[in-house]
Amino acid sequence: MTIRNRKKFGFNALSFAVSMALAGTLASSAASAADDKDKLEDVEKIAVVGSRATPRSIGDSTVPIDIISGDDIRKSGNSDMLEILKGAVPSLNVHSNPISDAASLVRPANLRGLSADSTLILLNGKRRHRSSVIAFLGGGINDGAHGPDISVIPSIALKQVEVLRDGAAAQYGSDAIAGVMNFVLKDNAEGGSLEVKTGEYYEGDGATTEVSGNIGMPLTEDGFVNLSFQYKNADPTSRSVQRPDAQAFADAGLDVANPAQIWGSPEIKDDITLFANLGLDLDDHSEAYLFGNYSERDVKGGFYYRNPNDRPGVYGGIVRNVDGANSYRPRPLDADNPTDAETAAMNAWDAATPTVLVGSLDGQEQQLNCPLVEIQANGLPDQGALDSLAAANCFAFNNTIPGGFTPNFGGNIVDTSFVAGTKGEFQMDFLEGILYDFSGSYGSNESSYKIVNTVNASMGPDSPRDFNPGKYIQTEWNFNADFVKFVDWGLADDVSIATGLEWHDETFEVVAGDEASFKVGPLFSQGFGIGSNGFPGFQPSAAGEYTRKNKAIYLDTSMPLLDSLVAEFAVRYEDYDSFGSTVNYKLAANWNIIDELAVRGSFNTGFRAPTVGQANVSNVQTNLSGGVLVDSALLPPTNPISAQLGGTELTPEESKSFTFGTVYTQGDFFLTVDYYNIKVDDRISQSEKIELTDADKATLKAAGVPNVDGLSQVSFFTNDFDTTTQGVDIVANYSAELFSGDSTFALAYNWNKTEVDRYTDITGDFKVSRLENDLPNHRATFTWGQSWDQFNLFTRVNYFGEYQGVHVDYDATINTGEAAVTVDMELSYFINDSFSVALGAQNLFDQDATEIDFTPAGAAECGGCTNNQWGGIYYETSPFGFNGGYYYLKGTYTF
Repeated sequence: MTIRNRKKFGFNALSFAVSMALAGTLASSAASAADDKDKLEDVEKIAVVGSRATPRSIGDSTVPIDIISGDDIRKSGNSDMLEILKGAVPSLNVHSNPISDAASLVRPANLRGLSADSTLILLNGKRRHRSSVIAFLGGGINDGAHGPDISVIPSIALKQVEVLRDGAAAQYGSDAIAGVMNFVLKDNAEGGSLEVKTGEYYEGDGATTEVSGNIGMPLTEDGFVNLSFQYKNADPTSRSVQRPDAQAFADAGLDVANPAQIWGSPEIKDDITLFANLGLDLDDHSEAYLFGNYSERDVKGGFYYRNPNDRPGVYGGIVRNVDGANSYRPRPLDADNPTDAETAAMNAWDAATPTVLVGSLDGQEQQLNCPLVEIQANGLPDQGALDSLAAANCFAFNNTIPGGFTPNFGGNIVDTSFVAGTKGEFQMDFLEGILYDFSGSYGSNESSYKIVNTVNASMGPDSPRDFNPGKYIQTEWNFNADFVKFVDWGLADDVSIATGLEWHDETFEVVAGDEASFKVGPLFSQGFGIGSNGFPGFQPSAAGEYTRKNKAIYLDTSMPLLDSLVAEFAVRYEDYDSFGSTVNYKLAANWNIIDELAVRGSFNTGFRAPTVGQANVSNVQTNLSGGVLVDSALLPPTNPISAQLGGTELTPEESKSFTFGTVYTQGDFFLTVDYYNIKVDDRISQSEKIELTDADKATLKAAGVPNVDGLSQVSFFTNDFDTTTQGVDIVANYSAELFSGDSTFALAYNWNKTEVDRYTDITGDFKVSRLENDLPNHRATFTWGQSWDQFNLFTRVNYFGEYQGVHVDYDATINTGEAAVTVDMELSYFINDSFSVALGAQNLFDQDATEIDFTPAGAAECGGCTNNQWGGIYYETSPFGFNGGYYYLKGTYTF
């Protein structure tokens, strides 16, 4: 008997079966008539999720899972894997991230209301490596999240996706607090398809072109080679209006783009992905496997507009006081409730005449001899004074870039992986009946950053406009040895006993940027900022490799105590060379009360180890604080200034969670209801931005931190708060012959609520509000798939409950985002057995996100503007995005 026929033994890293009733859970759609019905039945027999025991039907599973077939994935009409899964799994939330530094390059996703790195990602049952991108600006819930890049996985390469909605750290280790997603690659030895898709948003932007293909070929008579590719280009989108300050400069005759600042999705160019999956039967009892990928893309998005009057360190924000000294405008620690002293200081500053930042090219001692350039009543600098600077050998950016500028930030992302192994059954007498799986894997993700249309202000007129700030590289090695033995203990069926060993090596590397991106230029001592403005380069002193190793051993059993009762137990010991060891366990059971009704439940402990990047990374970023654009330094938690402000060495998050649910099956109707409760202590996240005092700055200088005088705030990673997340998942499926064809229906609903149980000032009230309220408490999808002889119709209705609307990470902008319904639809026509065309739309009726409702200070001066001080129209926390409707046309050739 070949290994392919022995998959019933379940020695994959994850194995499970699904009953006929689950066909297309959450993503149930009709494939074409009889052929697709056969395909569905094949998928139903081999579904993968969460136990190393013998596969069972989904009605007997001890944990809730979602199975999404490859056909259903491709019917979503979206080429972004995160958006595909968001439409299929209601407890998964994904935000669009305009002006979010690195989070714009690799978007984080949230399962069951937890951070993106609380969900374990597997490919063919093997742990997927992390991205090199850390989400420094992650919209509260994902601040500092450091998880894998799911977007590199193309839908055409997938046989199916399994989502385990239950903690699984006792089985698979760190990062499985919220659950597990396993992406299963196609393993066909023949046939294939070629697909071309093009589309754009109703607004006329974001045009996307995608070409993808898959082919299966035999590898001798006993194996297969399955290859997939995807090539994509996507134009940027803009949901922006002109900022009032930029419009005022344009009205005054300066050259300012309209809009000066873009809120929208980034541009993606030359997004190429290659996947390979190979398997070969070595004999009747063993096989070898190999799979991996190479992916690369260029991403570019917008940053904040630099106002040519008041951008500190470049243009202004400095006044010449009566005594001739220069000073920065003071800012209150609490922008909404300044102290009397802070108010007096601000009023005194405002009473002085604002001036342009001017530097002497002859050195600091000559700066006060430069002409004074005041900002006039019309908001523009005194042109005569600007013209006189050259004669005095003085310099101001208002002469070279008079209308301000908006940096564009992006990067090149390269992702590679390689997994090889062998599995089978030992044939030696003393080992007979033991299944084994030996594997090794390598994964790497490299982010090479680029920022253009900016300056290193300290270099003055010698500054370039484009910079390469450096790169981050995440590299991981894994080696696993897994064993399963089935023994007869006289119970209702054989007991499975699984055990295994794992060794993991993780490295986070920082590569220095080009010199101009971090250089301390001659004008630094005169108040001009250091480094590429918006994202300074990584200095050689910050470059280096940071490594951690860990090893683990686990035991996993499944015991069919009765024909109607199965119990599972798992325990895992894991040891890290950085913080020590941890032990976690899981208990789960399923009891079939009657043939149609079962109850199930689980209790498990879990952990999430701090990543090497979170423990060691440092960075300078530009963000809005109280509506003011400032530079903020992210430092390692053990840095002296971090320690002075409350930072300590990171420790693992620890969790306890339980689920309890029911499964009901009646003919072609299938229903599951599951309640979950997840308590996480010592959660890891980026702290609030802490205002720096003069004493803090002195400590920073002593520690060798550059450009201290230009910094306003510091943050660091910390284990600072505890949360409890609870919710309910309801999934119902039904199939029937209706409307002269085959119909499938699926209804899925999720209620989710997170409460912060403990926190300190390092986390802050605003971040607590974001953790508890940014995500909608209610989400639901209803899917109808209908197939006829030559037509397929796929319809999904999505409901998103109310959410907290937040703009530019500013607490004064908070408002309630309205609940909304969106509709996705695709109509396919099969020309013949080989060719089909499809016309579809996401957000078919162009449902808009909630518009920003915020009246900034000084609204009267900007013509009564009420919501667009920073140029955005819609709240970026919208759970269904802010780009509106999208339509597409797709052609497929199948062979």
